[in-house]
Amino acid sequence: MSGCVQALGRWIRLAAACLLAVPMMSEEPTETNGVAGMARIRAVGGVPTFTVESTASAAAAQRVRIRGILWKCLGDLPPRPARPDVVIRNRAEHGDWTEERFDFDNGAGSRVTGVMLLPRGRKGPVPGILYNHWHGGEYDGGISELLESRHTPVVPGPELVRRGYAVLAVDAPCFGARNGAGPDATRGSAGELSAAKLELWLGRSLWGMLLRDDLMALDYLCSRPEVDASRIGATGISMGATRTWWLMALDERIRSGVAVACLTRYQDLIAAGGLRHHGIYYFAPGLLRHFDTEAVIACIAPRSLLCLNGDQDAGSPVEGIRTIERIAAPAWVAGGRPGEFRSVVYPGVGHAYTPEMWAEMISWFARTLPAQ
Repeated sequence: MSGCVQALGRWIRLAAACLLAVPMMSEEPTETNGVAGMARIRAVGGVPTFTVESTASAAAAQRVRIRGILWKCLGDLPPRPARPDVVIRNRAEHGDWTEERFDFDNGAGSRVTGVMLLPRGRKGPVPGILYNHWHGGEYDGGISELLESRHTPVVPGPELVRRGYAVLAVDAPCFGARNGAGPDATRGSAGELSAAKLELWLGRSLWGMLLRDDLMALDYLCSRPEVDASRIGATGISMGATRTWWLMALDERIRSGVAVACLTRYQDLIAAGGLRHHGIYYFAPGLLRHFDTEAVIACIAPRSLLCLNGDQDAGSPVEGIRTIERIAAPAWVAGGRPGEFRSVVYPGVGHAYTPEMWAEMISWFARTLPAQ
């Protein structure tokens, strides 16, 4: 009998531990608004108005200032190595393309896992695309998205490599092979929360560390002799889209980008009561004390950027998208390349990657990063 009691006690303690480890789920509110959130924004004086400088030289200087602020908001990030020390773990041939599995030490206590697809039979260096996977709460996913069609109309990696691009993707912190490799070895959303908490204690953000890993991946992509470092693109859906336009704002080596979903103006998200639509990774401390998303987007000019969004995406209120378009577009005019910024909003489409969006992405890269 005592053995049964002890077993029951162990079961109770295990159940209690599980309840503490997993955030309690509450019923989704039927109505929500951001009145309280906007009141807090007003209480700190509101978000400064951003206006693009009208001349090419002034706009270029403005981009330098914006980029400096972005780096500060990401936190005290450790410097990146001059070149990642990459270990190729496996290489496989797939007819007209080659797949390489690799990892590298990010110099901040973690190994970053990735995959690279290289076209075979191409003469000379080819353009490269940094493919950024989404979030969606799918922590076991990560770079597997490149070789699946769960979130894209076709399997993206093989389709792009067959068109002549070298394609590289890495697992974001807490995703794919890095799920459970955080500071306390917990998996899923609990692991992501733990990672975000520790980064805050270290004076930096999870978002900043995620982008730092992406930039190390970009360093590796540009270092490969098969890749033309002057013809680099980036793309992704959802978190992958946000990674795309943030990376483009931070690093001018990315000459062209396509961001699908998640073009979010932060004030409009707050006003719509939509903060719950984005995970903890998404937030950069202090950003709204300086500007909103339109400044980040304007920092990409005059390089090529295509944004594709649905008007029913709760995480990207359409009013905010229209405001970003209106305020940021003059940056491309000032840079003398007004046709290199395009934003399309699809009626009746939510947080999705449609065949029409895929076709737009392919056409955009074919024009801006032609695979010769």
